Amino acid sequence: MSRKKKIILIASGSLLVLLIAGGIILLVRNKNKAAGGYGNTVVSATDTRRENILKLARSYAEAGEYDRALNLLDGLLIENHDDEDAKTLQREILNTDRNKGSGSGSSETDALLAAQRQFLDEQRRSMSEAMQNRSASDSLAAAQAEAAAERRAAAEAEAARKKAQEEELAKVSRELQEKMRKVNDLVSTAKAQLAADDLAGANRTVTEARRAMPEGEDRFESQKLAEIADSFYDYSARHPNAANGREGASKSGELANDSVSKDPAQALPHHVLGKLARDAGQNDKAISEFREASRLDPSNYLYAHELGRALFAARRYQEARDAFQNAVKSNPNFEPSWYNLGGTFRMLNRQDDALSSYKQAVAVKADYVPAHREIGRILQAKGDFKGAIDAFSKALQYSPNDYNTLCEIGAAHSQAGNFTEAEKFFAQALQTNPNDAQTNYNMAVVKHGLNKHTEAITFAKKAVDTSPSNAVYVYTLGLACEASNGIDAAIAAYKRAASLDLKYLRPRINLGSLYLAMGNPDEAGHYLNEAYGIEPANFEVNNNLGAVYAKKENWSYSIVHYERALTAKPNDPIVRFNLARAYAGAGDLDKAHGSYQTLLRLTPDNWDAMYELGMTCLSLGKNDDAKRYLQDLISRNPQYTLKTEAEKILRTL
Repeated sequence: MSRKKKIILIASGSLLVLLIAGGIILLVRNKNKAAGGYGNTVVSATDTRRENILKLARSYAEAGEYDRALNLLDGLLIENHDDEDAKTLQREILNTDRNKGSGSGSSETDALLAAQRQFLDEQRRSMSEAMQNRSASDSLAAAQAEAAAERRAAAEAEAARKKAQEEELAKVSRELQEKMRKVNDLVSTAKAQLAADDLAGANRTVTEARRAMPEGEDRFESQKLAEIADSFYDYSARHPNAANGREGASKSGELANDSVSKDPAQALPHHVLGKLARDAGQNDKAISEFREASRLDPSNYLYAHELGRALFAARRYQEARDAFQNAVKSNPNFEPSWYNLGGTFRMLNRQDDALSSYKQAVAVKADYVPAHREIGRILQAKGDFKGAIDAFSKALQYSPNDYNTLCEIGAAHSQAGNFTEAEKFFAQALQTNPNDAQTNYNMAVVKHGLNKHTEAITFAKKAVDTSPSNAVYVYTLGLACEASNGIDAAIAAYKRAASLDLKYLRPRINLGSLYLAMGNPDEAGHYLNEAYGIEPANFEVNNNLGAVYAKKENWSYSIVHYERALTAKPNDPIVRFNLARAYAGAGDLDKAHGSYQTLLRLTPDNWDAMYELGMTCLSLGKNDDAKRYLQDLISRNPQYTLKTEAEKILRTL
């Protein structure tokens, strides 16, 4: 991340001091001159002094201490605005890629963190769109895993029913046993025919089986009809859009209703009717049938599970939670119920319970990729990027080329500041889907974070070309262009992003910062006032507006916005410095005096503030205080750039 970007993003560094300091200091000096104070000591610099200041400013710039260099040039330009050498050096510094700077102050660290937070905010903003776009494939993966588990559960249930029926069969007479066995054989034949997609043969066999039902055995007949109904349902589910599939569904419903008529205490036919109603979009009926099946057979975890799914679809999350909890209580080893319970807890905003449920799912089935991914998402949202990365890595262990997981582990690494790792995973994802706008955007963010700005432009352009109406993508292209010193291209991108989203704050802030840096406060004010209308309490917006109005010497408005910026960040030293200067510019020297004092309590080594506090005390007639501050300044910082001026003033006191 370039040092230049750092200054513009924060919009509270020496650049803004440069923009406003001249007017404020000059006004303070003029006031003192009019009052007969130290004004007579402020004289034009000699050529030697000017050359020394230019050399010192250049040496500061070469050492990466751009703020100090700009402050020196500011002083020269206050004395002589037409000093071309000072202007040239100033432009060179402002246009320098400051990434090589060695500044280690807290303001630089704060700036870097602020820039990273900005990238992550934009990433999180657009990630919600990505999740929506990828939810279909996520749902498919989860549904496939769930279907496989349900097939296992159905096979287990079938085996249990068969065992129970064999036990019952052994208790009846030999003659009845023969009749029942014949029906069982016919039912097995019909099931096999349906499994082989022989619908016509199955219909004939079912007709024969119904004729062979022993009289007076309603319970037995109900059980057999329910089993066949379930098989017809499975057949229809394999052919959902075909005429034979619809015929199979109709036959399934007919047999299930007949089963209920023969014996209302049977749970299975209600389960079949519930599935048919669910598939037809009749959710209330589905809930009713699944609830009845679960009531009649409370130990059957699959019935409770299906009830939970139907309730979830109806957004009745509290009831869905109860149903899934009943399912896992009946069978703690049925991982889909744990997974769905996790999803229900998420909808209830109980993220810790959701996390626990997903962990139970993977404890049952270690390769449950959708559950690992959900664990990663929750931990990522909690800011536990290491945990999220571990979870996504688990998902990749079982599905190494899963596109969604590659994208999400890349995003987690990016949010953790591991840009090199994020770059690797996004590159792998782009091998699968090179034109995905979201992933190209994420890669652009990562390349920007790695200071690979030319590459960032390439990926940002791909994202914009694929999704030209996405304001975030366009804004990111602007960031990459600005970092590469393509200021015109950056301005064009920011303007386009702002036009695409009338409530988008960031491009307006950056436009304001750029126009401030270019010495165009009118354009800066235009975009910053738009930003102010969007978010009036925003720190950067108010801080930059304070600078805009200071540049215009509209001190009352400048003070209003600096004060609002301090409301957001009461201990920000640079804003407080600028506010003190704005008070001085407005002629409110008492408030300037108080603000400088507060600033020095926050940053005792702010030499400029100490110097200007001394000047302010002098203007207020507090000569003893002025003497004390200026002497303290010279004593503690003998190399201070304005030491000569301070000493001249001290000789008059």
